[in-house]
Amino acid sequence: MNIAVVVNPAARSGVQTHAATRATQRLRELGHTVTLLSGGSAEESSSLIRTAVELGTKALVVAGGDGTINLALQHLAGTGVPLGIVPTGTGNDFAAHLGIPELEPAAAAEVISAGRTRTIDLARVTDVDGGVRLYATVLASGFDSYVNDRANRMRWPRGEMRYNIAILVEFLFLRSSPYAIEVDERRIEGPFVMASVGNTRTYGGGIPICPDADETDGLLDVTIVRPAGRLRLLRLLPTVYKGNHTTRREVETFRGRSVRLDARDITAYADGDPIGSLPLTVDVLPAVLKVLVP
Repeated sequence: MNIAVVVNPAARSGVQTHAATRATQRLRELGHTVTLLSGGSAEESSSLIRTAVELGTKALVVAGGDGTINLALQHLAGTGVPLGIVPTGTGNDFAAHLGIPELEPAAAAEVISAGRTRTIDLARVTDVDGGVRLYATVLASGFDSYVNDRANRMRWPRGEMRYNIAILVEFLFLRSSPYAIEVDERRIEGPFVMASVGNTRTYGGGIPICPDADETDGLLDVTIVRPAGRLRLLRLLPTVYKGNHTTRREVETFRGRSVRLDARDITAYADGDPIGSLPLTVDVLPAVLKVLVP
Protein backbone atom coordinates (compact mmCIF):
# COMPACT_ATOMS: atom_id res chain seq x y z
CA MET A 1 0.00 0.00 0.00
CA ASN A 2 1.24 3.48 -0.88
CA ILE A 3 1.14 5.62 2.27
CA ALA A 4 1.97 9.28 2.87
CA VAL A 5 3.13 10.23 6.37
CA VAL A 6 2.88 13.93 7.23
CA VAL A 7 4.68 15.61 10.11
CA ASN A 8 5.22 19.17 11.28
CA PRO A 9 8.74 19.23 12.77
CA ALA A 10 8.14 22.65 14.36
CA ALA A 11 5.71 21.11 16.83
CA ARG A 12 6.70 19.63 20.19
CA SER A 13 10.46 20.04 19.77
CA GLY A 14 10.97 17.32 17.20
CA VAL A 15 9.02 14.56 18.97
CA GLN A 16 6.69 14.27 15.99
CA THR A 17 9.60 13.97 13.56
CA HIS A 18 11.09 11.10 15.57
CA ALA A 19 7.71 9.35 15.80
CA ALA A 20 7.07 9.77 12.07
CA THR A 21 10.50 8.33 11.25
CA ARG A 22 9.94 5.34 13.52
CA ALA A 23 6.44 4.72 12.15
CA THR A 24 7.72 5.03 8.59
CA GLN A 25 10.45 2.49 9.30
CA ARG A 26 7.95 0.03 10.74
CA LEU A 27 5.50 0.48 7.86
CA ARG A 28 8.28 -0.24 5.37
CA GLU A 29 9.23 -3.35 7.35
CA LEU A 30 5.61 -4.42 6.97
CA GLY A 31 5.88 -4.12 3.19
CA HIS A 32 4.36 -0.71 2.46
CA THR A 33 5.67 2.03 0.21
CA VAL A 34 5.94 5.14 2.38
CA THR A 35 6.63 8.76 1.55
CA LEU A 36 7.56 10.99 4.49
CA LEU A 37 6.33 14.56 4.04
CA SER A 38 7.65 17.25 6.38
CA GLY A 39 5.97 20.63 6.58
CA GLY A 40 7.57 23.50 8.47
CA SER A 41 4.26 25.22 9.18
CA ALA A 42 0.53 24.53 9.23
CA GLU A 43 0.23 26.02 5.74
CA GLU A 44 3.01 23.83 4.34
CA SER A 45 1.62 20.72 6.00
CA SER A 46 -1.85 21.48 4.62
CA SER A 47 -0.41 21.89 1.12
CA LEU A 48 1.48 18.59 1.40
CA ILE A 49 -1.66 16.78 2.54
CA ARG A 50 -3.72 18.19 -0.33
CA THR A 51 -1.06 17.18 -2.87
CA ALA A 52 -0.75 13.65 -1.47
CA VAL A 53 -4.51 13.13 -1.74
CA GLU A 54 -4.60 14.54 -5.27
CA LEU A 55 -1.77 12.19 -6.33
CA GLY A 56 -3.72 9.16 -5.10
CA THR A 57 -2.15 8.07 -1.83
CA LYS A 58 -3.94 5.02 -0.45
CA ALA A 59 -3.72 6.28 3.13
CA LEU A 60 -2.74 9.57 4.75
CA VAL A 61 -0.97 9.25 8.09
CA VAL A 62 -0.53 12.17 10.48
CA ALA A 63 2.20 12.13 13.12
CA GLY A 64 0.90 14.73 15.55
CA GLY A 65 -1.94 15.77 17.78
CA ASP A 66 -5.50 16.94 17.26
CA GLY A 67 -4.42 20.21 15.63
CA THR A 68 -2.33 18.50 12.95
CA ILE A 69 -5.06 15.92 12.41
CA ASN A 70 -7.47 18.80 11.86
CA LEU A 71 -5.39 19.92 8.87
CA ALA A 72 -5.87 16.49 7.31
CA LEU A 73 -9.63 16.46 7.86
CA GLN A 74 -10.08 19.41 5.54
CA HIS A 75 -8.71 17.39 2.61
CA LEU A 76 -9.77 13.82 3.46
CA ALA A 77 -13.47 14.27 4.18
CA GLY A 78 -15.56 12.61 1.49
CA THR A 79 -12.57 11.26 -0.46
CA GLY A 80 -12.56 7.69 0.86
CA VAL A 81 -8.83 8.00 1.62
CA PRO A 82 -8.38 6.67 5.17
CA LEU A 83 -6.68 8.64 7.93
CA GLY A 84 -4.00 6.96 10.02
CA ILE A 85 -2.69 8.50 13.23
CA VAL A 86 0.61 8.34 15.06
CA PRO A 87 -0.37 10.27 18.21
CA THR A 88 2.35 12.64 19.47
CA GLY A 89 0.40 15.77 20.42
CA THR A 90 -0.45 17.43 23.71
CA GLY A 91 -4.00 16.17 24.13
CA ASN A 92 -4.44 13.40 21.53
CA ASP A 93 -8.17 13.22 22.23
CA PHE A 94 -9.14 11.93 18.79
CA ALA A 95 -6.53 9.16 18.78
CA ALA A 96 -7.43 8.15 22.33
CA HIS A 97 -11.10 8.00 21.37
CA LEU A 98 -10.21 5.61 18.57
CA GLY A 99 -8.01 3.48 20.84
CA ILE A 100 -4.71 4.27 19.10
CA PRO A 101 -1.69 3.94 21.43
CA GLU A 102 -0.07 7.27 22.33
CA LEU A 103 3.68 7.80 21.85
CA GLU A 104 4.09 4.26 20.51
CA PRO A 105 4.84 4.85 16.82
CA ALA A 106 5.62 1.22 15.98
CA ALA A 107 2.32 0.06 17.50
CA ALA A 108 0.45 2.84 15.67
CA ALA A 109 2.13 1.74 12.43
CA GLU A 110 0.86 -1.79 12.95
CA VAL A 111 -2.69 -0.46 13.37
CA ILE A 112 -2.30 1.39 10.07
CA SER A 113 -0.83 -1.64 8.32
CA ALA A 114 -3.72 -3.88 9.38
CA GLY A 115 -6.04 -1.70 7.29
CA ARG A 116 -9.13 -1.88 9.50
CA THR A 117 -11.27 1.21 9.01
CA ARG A 118 -14.20 2.87 10.72
CA THR A 119 -16.37 5.46 8.98
CA ILE A 120 -17.27 8.40 11.19
CA ASP A 121 -19.04 11.75 11.20
CA LEU A 122 -17.36 15.14 11.26
CA ALA A 123 -18.64 18.53 12.34
CA ARG A 124 -18.65 21.50 9.95
CA VAL A 125 -18.31 25.05 11.29
CA THR A 126 -19.57 27.96 9.17
CA ASP A 127 -18.84 31.56 10.13
CA VAL A 128 -20.86 34.69 9.26
CA ASP A 129 -18.76 35.25 6.12
CA GLY A 130 -19.41 31.75 4.82
CA GLY A 131 -15.99 30.38 5.76
CA VAL A 132 -16.06 26.65 6.51
CA ARG A 133 -13.84 24.38 8.61
CA LEU A 134 -14.28 20.82 9.82
CA TYR A 135 -13.46 19.30 13.19
CA ALA A 136 -13.51 15.82 14.69
CA THR A 137 -13.77 16.18 18.48
CA VAL A 138 -15.33 19.06 20.46
CA LEU A 139 -15.97 22.75 19.87
CA ALA A 140 -15.47 24.77 23.04
CA SER A 141 -16.80 28.24 23.78
CA GLY A 142 -16.95 30.37 26.91
CA PHE A 143 -15.06 29.12 29.96
CA ASP A 144 -13.54 26.18 28.15
CA SER A 145 -12.26 28.37 25.30
CA TYR A 146 -10.67 30.69 27.88
CA VAL A 147 -9.01 27.58 29.30
CA ASN A 148 -7.71 26.72 25.83
CA ASP A 149 -6.37 30.26 25.46
CA ARG A 150 -4.42 29.90 28.68
CA ALA A 151 -3.28 26.30 28.09
CA ASN A 152 -1.92 27.22 24.65
CA ARG A 153 0.16 30.01 26.22
CA MET A 154 1.69 27.64 28.79
CA ARG A 155 5.08 26.09 28.09
CA TRP A 156 4.81 23.60 30.94
CA PRO A 157 3.49 21.08 31.80
CA ARG A 158 2.30 19.06 28.82
CA GLY A 159 -0.70 16.81 28.36
CA GLU A 160 -3.68 16.61 30.68
CA MET A 161 -1.97 18.45 33.57
CA ARG A 162 -1.62 21.59 31.46
CA TYR A 163 -5.39 21.77 31.03
CA ASN A 164 -5.98 21.00 34.70
CA ILE A 165 -3.86 23.96 35.76
CA ALA A 166 -5.46 26.23 33.15
CA ILE A 167 -8.91 25.26 34.44
CA LEU A 168 -8.00 26.14 38.01
CA VAL A 169 -6.49 29.50 37.06
CA GLU A 170 -9.41 30.49 34.82
CA PHE A 171 -11.80 29.50 37.58
CA LEU A 172 -10.48 32.46 39.57
CA PHE A 173 -11.77 34.76 36.80
CA LEU A 174 -15.00 32.87 36.20
CA ARG A 175 -17.65 34.77 34.25
CA SER A 176 -20.76 34.08 32.22
CA SER A 177 -21.84 35.51 28.87
CA PRO A 178 -25.24 36.10 27.25
CA TYR A 179 -25.80 33.43 24.61
CA ALA A 180 -28.46 32.63 22.04
CA ILE A 181 -28.22 28.97 21.03
CA GLU A 182 -30.27 27.08 18.48
CA VAL A 183 -30.27 23.29 18.35
CA ASP A 184 -32.26 22.30 15.26
CA GLU A 185 -35.60 24.06 15.85
CA ARG A 186 -35.07 24.66 19.56
CA ARG A 187 -33.79 28.00 20.88
CA ILE A 188 -32.06 28.35 24.26
CA GLU A 189 -31.16 31.76 25.69
CA GLY A 190 -29.55 33.07 28.82
CA PRO A 191 -26.22 33.73 30.45
CA PHE A 192 -24.04 30.63 30.21
CA VAL A 193 -20.64 29.88 31.62
CA MET A 194 -19.84 27.71 28.61
CA ALA A 195 -21.31 25.86 25.66
CA SER A 196 -19.63 22.89 23.98
CA VAL A 197 -20.57 21.03 20.80
CA GLY A 198 -19.21 17.49 20.59
CA ASN A 199 -18.82 15.07 17.74
CA THR A 200 -16.82 12.84 20.09
CA ARG A 201 -16.75 12.73 23.91
CA THR A 202 -13.57 14.41 25.10
CA TYR A 203 -11.30 17.41 24.82
CA GLY A 204 -8.37 18.81 26.81
CA GLY A 205 -6.51 15.52 27.12
CA GLY A 206 -9.43 13.27 28.06
CA ILE A 207 -12.12 15.44 29.72
CA PRO A 208 -15.50 13.88 28.76
CA ILE A 209 -17.45 17.11 28.37
CA CYS A 210 -19.98 15.43 26.03
CA PRO A 211 -20.00 11.98 27.63
CA ASP A 212 -22.70 10.47 25.42
CA ALA A 213 -21.41 11.72 22.07
CA ASP A 214 -21.16 9.12 19.31
CA GLU A 215 -19.22 9.95 16.16
CA THR A 216 -21.34 7.53 14.10
CA ASP A 217 -24.89 8.58 15.04
CA GLY A 218 -25.33 11.55 12.68
CA LEU A 219 -25.88 13.93 15.61
CA LEU A 220 -24.00 16.56 17.60
CA ASP A 221 -24.07 16.66 21.41
CA VAL A 222 -24.36 20.05 23.12
CA THR A 223 -23.38 20.64 26.75
CA ILE A 224 -24.32 23.96 28.39
CA VAL A 225 -23.37 25.14 31.88
CA ARG A 226 -25.52 27.84 33.47
CA PRO A 227 -24.19 30.31 36.06
CA ALA A 228 -24.09 29.22 39.69
CA GLY A 229 -22.11 30.22 42.73
CA ARG A 230 -18.36 29.62 42.59
CA LEU A 231 -18.59 26.97 45.29
CA ARG A 232 -21.26 25.07 43.40
CA LEU A 233 -19.30 25.23 40.15
CA LEU A 234 -16.16 24.17 41.96
CA ARG A 235 -18.04 21.08 43.12
CA LEU A 236 -19.05 20.51 39.51
CA LEU A 237 -15.45 20.17 38.31
CA PRO A 238 -14.77 16.64 39.65
CA THR A 239 -17.97 15.38 38.06
CA VAL A 240 -16.83 16.72 34.67
CA TYR A 241 -13.70 14.56 34.83
CA LYS A 242 -15.85 11.53 35.59
CA GLY A 243 -18.38 12.33 32.87
CA ASN A 244 -21.38 12.40 35.23
CA HIS A 245 -21.79 16.19 35.31
CA THR A 246 -24.84 16.00 33.04
CA THR A 247 -26.97 15.04 36.04
CA ARG A 248 -26.30 18.37 37.78
CA ARG A 249 -29.02 21.03 37.64
CA GLU A 250 -26.72 23.74 36.26
CA VAL A 251 -25.85 21.52 33.26
CA GLU A 252 -28.12 20.99 30.25
CA THR A 253 -27.56 18.74 27.28
CA PHE A 254 -29.12 18.69 23.84
CA ARG A 255 -28.67 16.68 20.67
CA GLY A 256 -29.25 17.74 17.08
CA ARG A 257 -27.96 17.92 13.54
CA SER A 258 -27.37 21.67 13.51
CA VAL A 259 -26.27 24.06 16.25
CA ARG A 260 -25.93 27.84 16.12
CA LEU A 261 -23.94 29.62 18.83
CA ASP A 262 -24.25 33.38 19.20
CA ALA A 263 -22.42 35.43 21.83
CA ARG A 264 -20.16 38.46 21.89
CA ASP A 265 -16.39 38.51 22.24
CA ILE A 266 -15.93 34.74 22.45
CA THR A 267 -13.46 32.78 20.33
CA ALA A 268 -14.42 29.15 19.81
CA TYR A 269 -11.88 26.33 19.78
CA ALA A 270 -12.18 22.98 18.05
CA ASP A 271 -9.67 20.12 18.02
CA GLY A 272 -7.67 22.26 20.44
CA ASP A 273 -7.14 25.24 18.12
CA PRO A 274 -9.06 28.50 17.54
CA ILE A 275 -11.71 28.02 14.88
CA GLY A 276 -13.47 31.39 14.81
CA SER A 277 -15.39 34.01 16.76
CA LEU A 278 -19.07 33.59 17.57
CA PRO A 279 -21.61 33.60 16.01
CA LEU A 280 -20.94 30.25 14.35
CA THR A 281 -23.11 27.47 12.94
CA VAL A 282 -22.13 23.83 13.40
CA ASP A 283 -23.62 21.05 11.26
CA VAL A 284 -22.94 17.34 11.33
CA LEU A 285 -21.55 15.66 8.20
CA PRO A 286 -22.53 12.00 8.58
CA ALA A 287 -20.12 9.22 7.61
CA VAL A 288 -17.61 11.35 5.67
CA LEU A 289 -14.26 10.18 7.06
CA LYS A 290 -12.55 6.80 7.11
CA VAL A 291 -10.08 6.27 9.95
CA LEU A 292 -7.68 3.39 10.50
CA VAL A 293 -8.40 1.84 13.89
CA PRO A 294 -7.24 -1.12 16.03
